[in-house]
Amino acid sequence: MSGPLEGIRVVELGLWVAGPSCSMILRDWGADVVKLEPPNGDPFRGLFATALGAAITINPPFEVDNRGKRSVAVNLEHEDGRAIARKLADSADVFVTNMRPRALDDFGLDYDTLAKANERLVYAHITGYGPDGPNRDRAAYDIGAFWSRAGVGQTLVPPGQPIPQQRGGMGDHITGMGAAGAVSAALFSRERTGKGQRVAISLLRTGIYMMGWDASLAMRLKVPINGYDREHAVNPIINCFKSKDERWFWLLLLQADRHWPDLLRAIERENLLEDERFADINIRREHGPELVAELDAVFGRKTLDEWGEIFDRENVWFAPVNSISDMLEDPIAHESGAFKDVEGPDGPVSFVASPADFSDTESEPRGLAPELGQHTEEVLLELGYDWDQIVPLKEKGAIL
Repeated sequence: MSGPLEGIRVVELGLWVAGPSCSMILRDWGADVVKLEPPNGDPFRGLFATALGAAITINPPFEVDNRGKRSVAVNLEHEDGRAIARKLADSADVFVTNMRPRALDDFGLDYDTLAKANERLVYAHITGYGPDGPNRDRAAYDIGAFWSRAGVGQTLVPPGQPIPQQRGGMGDHITGMGAAGAVSAALFSRERTGKGQRVAISLLRTGIYMMGWDASLAMRLKVPINGYDREHAVNPIINCFKSKDERWFWLLLLQADRHWPDLLRAIERENLLEDERFADINIRREHGPELVAELDAVFGRKTLDEWGEIFDRENVWFAPVNSISDMLEDPIAHESGAFKDVEGPDGPVSFVASPADFSDTESEPRGLAPELGQHTEEVLLELGYDWDQIVPLKEKGAIL
């Protein structure tokens, strides 16, 4: 079964995560993705081994965002290398990049230049702060533009508390998903108009959109928005608690007054229905620390498995707080289609799937991550180069 983007050619000039994650999703959806890399490779290829302080032969984080692509190692500092990149863009449907604008301008791979030669090109530019303003070349990463400047990290903790660490690629992956959706919309528009266009998405705006509820409250009500602890949750029963076996779980009782009787029945504390401190959500909020203390004492009497059976029986919505190891063993995660296998040289290799499925077309990993420059000659031959041209390009250092 083919994917929804079967027949679409994507050229990626991406590095690290945000750009490559976008084109990985397009590849899962069936597009042919050619990844342009410098002769020393996407810097993300070597980061994982350095971070671990040990020599390893695989790089699982790199594999997630680069599986199924074809790697062309080309030296953009060399005019012949830039000519190869432009020729690839001339034949492409989509060009994906998260390089800073000044570098793209220097290489002649900016939108205006490429669109003149290929008016059907959809040019997806992922940046930290936007491709056009005075901060278009400001260094970002998702830790800077998404996690820090967009207000994500600060809002996750009560005032005055240390900011938690961001896990690798969180903002990048969300931004990459948004970029893949925008590329698809631009391709749809091209079907009607015959013309491509530039798609711009930034880590900063993605983070601000993710925090849109809080941002809208601050803008509309002119009030400061701060994080809070579990004793002072806006709704004390959409909150996390710990069971007898030291496992955390979240109650998901968003409609607080609707779910309050179900919760009290499940924990056999229906006497709290008559407690004036907890009469309705507004009063319960005022007495949040007291209510959390009551619930902590109850939940510490049974294991999470025991509570899970009770909650399901009594229609109390909840979810366990999984570690990554827990999540990998969670049958619900597997039932969701979150993991898919690709055949490797030594047997199947499991990957985290991209999050969208299609009823009539296939979304799945379509191969392992390429070795650096693995497909350089193959792609150049497809472009019309012959071996008499390819060999001198290697000798001059234009390609690896």
